[in-house]
Amino acid sequence: MNSLIRHKGWTLGFRTTILLYFVVLIILPILGVYYNSFSLGLGSFMESITDPIAWKSVLLTLKLAVMAAAINVVMGTMVAWVLIRYQFPGKALLNSLVDLPFALPTAVGGLMILLLLGPGSWIGRMSAALGFEIVFHQPAIVIAMVFVTFPFVIRAVQPLLEELDPSEEEAAYTMGAKGSRVFRQVILPSMAPGMIGGGMLAFSRALAEFGAVVLVAGNIPGRTLVSSVFIYGEVESDNPVGAAAVSVILLTLSFLILWLINILQMRGRRS
Repeated sequence: MNSLIRHKGWTLGFRTTILLYFVVLIILPILGVYYNSFSLGLGSFMESITDPIAWKSVLLTLKLAVMAAAINVVMGTMVAWVLIRYQFPGKALLNSLVDLPFALPTAVGGLMILLLLGPGSWIGRMSAALGFEIVFHQPAIVIAMVFVTFPFVIRAVQPLLEELDPSEEEAAYTMGAKGSRVFRQVILPSMAPGMIGGGMLAFSRALAEFGAVVLVAGNIPGRTLVSSVFIYGEVESDNPVGAAAVSVILLTLSFLILWLINILQMRGRRS
């Protein structure tokens, strides 16, 4: 009886500690952002988010994040397919490099892009000669977003391909289906949850990217000023309310995306 009481007490204490840790680390900072954004009233909040520079930075971020997520859905699915379906020298190394953007400081990723594609590089000089500049323009921002979100789709699609029953493909081929039809009707539906979920995570992560973007963006309002850099500028300008207001928009979008992903995962388990 005493051991049971001690076990329940230990379980209750452990659970309370985890909940407290979660509240302090996640919930309180989020509530702080929402509180600060409305600290001067709803009018001040609306004024902050309707500022032309602010909402243009949000719209630009949304557009570029969608582009980066779309690129990663296509390329990430192809990379996952190659890593699962083919054997080749260096496969293990390539598979481990997929997670490099998770481990590497994003500022280092931005520096890599700057050195590789900047005006001083041969690629930068060649593109400038052709009238197409990369760094300090939107293409560099998309590349930075693609880099930091690269692993999401790959790691979401890989386990689905591993779990795919080869007999389903064999049965389709036996019934006379061609390769393209087998892919569309057998393989693609199996990969779709990972592609959608990974793409949504990549989009959500791209919305808030700062470290890699700040080094390659030109910070021109309406053209290269993304919301994360705008938020940083507002903080530097001693306008935390304006920074918090734009942060709330991004935070709410991220919440909605995570909620949709959770719903998709729950439906996938039930089916």
